[in-house]
Amino acid sequence: MLVGWPRPTLAEWRMATGLGRRDKTGCVRMAEIQLRVRLVSGDQLDVTFEDDGDEGEVIERLVGTLAEDSGVLRSTHGDRLLVLYGRGVATIEIAPRGAVL
Repeated sequence: MLVGWPRPTLAEWRMATGLGRRDKTGCVRMAEIQLRVRLVSGDQLDVTFEDDGDEGEVIERLVGTLAEDSGVLRSTHGDRLLVLYGRGVATIEIAPRGAVL
């Protein structure tokens, strides 16, 4: 028997275990950021990235991760987990408040 399948997202796990950052009310704050990623091959895709903290901190961690040659970013595309490798990403567009149009 698979316990916990489907696996919870990182955000759900942090909220359930209480390991995320909390605001003044004691609630865990999660930033959800929409990314349009253009790959080195020229293809592009839209993904969602969630992490704890405010949007500015999350964006800095995200850009710092993808700037490294060995940087790996776990994100979602619809209901699927997507892993982006920094060496395959040419550019990213960031939209913290919804889909990129």
